[in-house]
Amino acid sequence: MLDKKNNRMTKPSFKKGSGRMLPYCTILTIVAFISCKTDKKIESGFNEVYAKAMIDTAWNTTMPGILKQIVPPTFKDTVVSISDTLNVRENINKTIEEVSESGGGMVKIAAGTYNVKGSIVMKSNVNLHLSEGAVLHFSPYPKDYLPVVKMRWEGTFIMNYSPLIYAIGQENLAITGKGKIDGHCEKIWAAWKQQQKPDKIRARQMGNDQIPIKNRVFGEGHFLRPTGIQFIECKNILFEDFTIKSTPFWTINPILSENITARRLNIQQGTTNDDGFDPESCKNVLIENCVINTHDDCIAIKAGRDQDGWQYPPSENIIIRNNDFTNIVGSGFCIGSEMSAGVRNIFAENNTLRGSDKHAFQFKSNPDRGGFIEEVYMRNMKIINPVKYGFEFTTDYKGWRGNKYFVKYNNFYFQNITLEEASEISIKINGRVEENIHKVYMENISVKKSPAPVVANYTNDLLLKHVSVNGKVITNKDITTTIEKK
Repeated sequence: MLDKKNNRMTKPSFKKGSGRMLPYCTILTIVAFISCKTDKKIESGFNEVYAKAMIDTAWNTTMPGILKQIVPPTFKDTVVSISDTLNVRENINKTIEEVSESGGGMVKIAAGTYNVKGSIVMKSNVNLHLSEGAVLHFSPYPKDYLPVVKMRWEGTFIMNYSPLIYAIGQENLAITGKGKIDGHCEKIWAAWKQQQKPDKIRARQMGNDQIPIKNRVFGEGHFLRPTGIQFIECKNILFEDFTIKSTPFWTINPILSENITARRLNIQQGTTNDDGFDPESCKNVLIENCVINTHDDCIAIKAGRDQDGWQYPPSENIIIRNNDFTNIVGSGFCIGSEMSAGVRNIFAENNTLRGSDKHAFQFKSNPDRGGFIEEVYMRNMKIINPVKYGFEFTTDYKGWRGNKYFVKYNNFYFQNITLEEASEISIKINGRVEENIHKVYMENISVKKSPAPVVANYTNDLLLKHVSVNGKVITNKDITTTIEKK
């Protein structure tokens, strides 16, 4: 965590349990390893009683309390329709501005095909409604998304090409309706992945050095792709019913925003890095009944990158339920790797993953990040096609620049999750000697097929109950480790 007064990382405190562990015959408790720098074990008091109490409070008290705070915005009855296909972008932006200034209402895009030459800018108290049969075809040409605006790129604020649909500092916003948004990333944007490395390094160094954001100018002559929909510092947001595909980068990415409802969305593939929905440094978020079919991560909860993220709030109070996920190279659900402000109070239930070449569930960071991931609750999930990794906790994710701000992982609870196949490993939990992973509880977890059951390194308090791989119940003898037990 960041001590803002002294501008340095501090070590957040966690409550320690005072009770003793239940006997081995009652529950299977695997306490992994602590720092190799000391032989003293941590007295945690983590046991089934503790875990059940945490789970009961989380699902029956904390989550209902969060839901009460998530209220979709409402709008005035004013409706202004747009059907003219000429000068579409100028017409939509002008109408949004006028409706907002007059107190708000709906800007309704009639059925039809619209070529949008540049970004749409949302304003307070406006519902942009895409009628069924309406298709917004966004320009594939980068020059149409200039001048540069303040945006976040992989967790670092910069001045860059505008997202396709953009808002900053607004409230009571919605994009609704059964129409479609097509970002047409394939023509030009897709090739930028191979050209972005120098700009990516430069942006991250600017964040590290705390260069003023107004001086972090990219845009023309650079190769950092903009997001699809990015709302920054906004309140009371509704995304409902529309289809969106082929955005240049992360598809929907609210940042530093609060009270967000996303429901019945259909998010489809674009190019690489086309994450479906990435709430970043956001509070009180509900994502439900969506179909997300992406190349990269379906859901990725984020909170800024490295030093550039520390001054901002964490992502917290996020509920993800009743969704259908498919992806190619990413995760069905992940936290990170940009999570430096911290992530907590995450609830995921009743989601289905139809397969991935990588992970079902991933929690990723590296020692550049700092911050924490804590209070994660997941239950009633099905992964119905093969993945490479079932569960992966990683603390050495790619891109580490050599810093030593170790992430705290604490309190993870997984229940009633079935995986058909994890082709490389079922459960992989890699903490660090400097900062172990704490309190992971798994109950009724079944991996029907996998060549290597469980790896747990530098993991304090891994508690398994009715966890099976290849039809065999896992015991402490089945845990694989490459680190000498202390």
